Amino acid sequence: MNFRRWITALAVLALFAGFASAQVANSGAGSGALQCAASVAVPPTLRSEGLTELVGDIVLTCTGGPTPTIGAVIPTANFTVSFGTNVTSRLLTYASLAPTLATTNTSEALMMIDEPGSGLSIGPPGYLGAQTNIGPGAPQTLCATTAGGAIPASLVGAGTSQANGGCQEYVWNNLTPGSDYVASLSATSYTPPANIFAGVVQSNQVTFYGIPILPPTSPGVARIFRMTNIRINANALGGGGLAGTTQVLASVSISGPTSVPVNNPVQIAGFVQPGLSTSFRNIGNAGTQGAQNQNQCSSPSLSGIGIFRFSENFGTAFKTRTSATSQNVPGQIYNSESGFVYTGIGGLSNGATAGLADFGTRLKAVFNSVPSGVRIFVSTTNVVNLTNLSGTGPNTATSYAVLVLNESTSDSSGIPLVPASGYTTISNSITQVNGYAELQVVNNTATAVWEVLGCNPATPENFDFGFWITYSGNPGSNSPPPGTASVNLSFAPTATQGAFSAAAGAAVSGTLPIPRFADTSTATSTFTIISCTTSLLFPFVTNQGGFDTGLALMNTTSDPFGSKPQAGTCALNFYGQNAPPQYVTASIPSGNNTASTTYAFLASSIAPNFQGYVIALCQFQLAHGYAFISDLGAQKLAHGYLALILSTGTGARSANPEALEN
Repeated sequence: MNFRRWITALAVLALFAGFASAQVANSGAGSGALQCAASVAVPPTLRSEGLTELVGDIVLTCTGGPTPTIGAVIPTANFTVSFGTNVTSRLLTYASLAPTLATTNTSEALMMIDEPGSGLSIGPPGYLGAQTNIGPGAPQTLCATTAGGAIPASLVGAGTSQANGGCQEYVWNNLTPGSDYVASLSATSYTPPANIFAGVVQSNQVTFYGIPILPPTSPGVARIFRMTNIRINANALGGGGLAGTTQVLASVSISGPTSVPVNNPVQIAGFVQPGLSTSFRNIGNAGTQGAQNQNQCSSPSLSGIGIFRFSENFGTAFKTRTSATSQNVPGQIYNSESGFVYTGIGGLSNGATAGLADFGTRLKAVFNSVPSGVRIFVSTTNVVNLTNLSGTGPNTATSYAVLVLNESTSDSSGIPLVPASGYTTISNSITQVNGYAELQVVNNTATAVWEVLGCNPATPENFDFGFWITYSGNPGSNSPPPGTASVNLSFAPTATQGAFSAAAGAAVSGTLPIPRFADTSTATSTFTIISCTTSLLFPFVTNQGGFDTGLALMNTTSDPFGSKPQAGTCALNFYGQNAPPQYVTASIPSGNNTASTTYAFLASSIAPNFQGYVIALCQFQLAHGYAFISDLGAQKLAHGYLALILSTGTGARSANPEALEN
């Protein structure tokens, strides 16, 4: 067997089946026994973080079959698609339209017969399909029941009863030479039939009940059954292998009163791989960085910390809510969070629309362990860097996202933007376009969520968002307290913020938002509040051999250079012969007219008979030290030196660290 030719032939067949329409001339169709071939024309790439990922449309192309009797009831069957994970298509409440659907797990997953509304060619000359209400030209009409029961008279006419489950339909044609058989809601005259059927979800399966199967019969024509709007929990499938190699397998079966063989019943309906990569970048957006140190004793009006980058791992990982005003053409690829949007249901008691997502892709930053007193700000749109906040505006071909109020509110009443009154505009020193917004910090946690309004599915994109902080430093009251804040970057919504539980999010639901995701992020440190300290080294101190050492510690935080006045103790640590325990001084105030800024003492007073070195840890910046060694009365030898300032503290007056003789 030529394996390459076999694969190529299957690929061509799958592509043809995905776009074929009812009654289209089909050289591959015959008039033998009725049989169907399953295919997925375009298996999409699914995000492994996704809990509601749309698989590719599953298409059954059916040919052959016995010649039907005009006016006879069309036999029905049940179509079931099974996956290796939960089906998570949204449950819809059809109570006002079809009472028989109100108490089942009826969903937005739909089966369509003969591509209604596609606008494709509908048959050879003389065929009834030349009319606009046949096959692909027929109106999109929902069957109002899934499991038998009376059909509303307004839909099928008074006196018509249900048989075999589903919507009862009849064989009919116009007896024109070259025409073929079609379904009708009337046995005596053509009435456009129901051609859209809602699927019922149970765990990992979706079943379409009571589907009328009218054999195409004639050579060269085929009947098309398309299953769309099937969402799955892709996160449960992993996607941990090489990118794009984890397959989503869909198994198709037909059961019920009518038995139909299905060729190639197991199809690849998608490939799973991680959709998102994130990084923490410097303020110029020139590379990644680690946590940024912020001094407790400073009071920055607005300190740029960095940029959060959300990168899609493939071109369609970020999606808008819809890609067009209407997405109602069977087989069309839209590359949006929504699927085939069917508005013909009407009157749904839960206000949802089949196939319509609640919002576009949302990206989330969750700040944790934010030190008390620190205020968090983020950009309201994606930015170039922290000195260029230029926004591009919503455009389907341009990367664009906006800050929204939370992760789960639907766009049904408009995008839930952060109100302009709720954020500060950019200062004149920064390119002012969209500004930045302050986040509410609750229990040392804050959350920012942006929604994608414009993206380009032809290429992987980066969405970058700015991050600033401000606080009023007060070392005397230990505010803000020393500590490191972190951030988790992920898709949104997820279960981590209480929008839903992890178990509920991974299962079918009629109330939870679509899309929704699992949080697979890891925490990244963003900034650290560090105490304002100075570390001083006295390299030689002695109280032996008739010598003693005088030590002096100075607080120089009061100066003409704008430094913040501070006060604090110094802890003296002795290393050498006869070293005493650590000694902590009284608080040394900053310079003023009433308090001494110098703490002076003799080594003999706290470290008798000691010789070695001393390290002083002062709880304020800009500490300095001086040592003077001499014999009693300084009669034989005397020497003085400045203490060395070690780099372990934050004692700097400028960009140049304090050191000996500066």
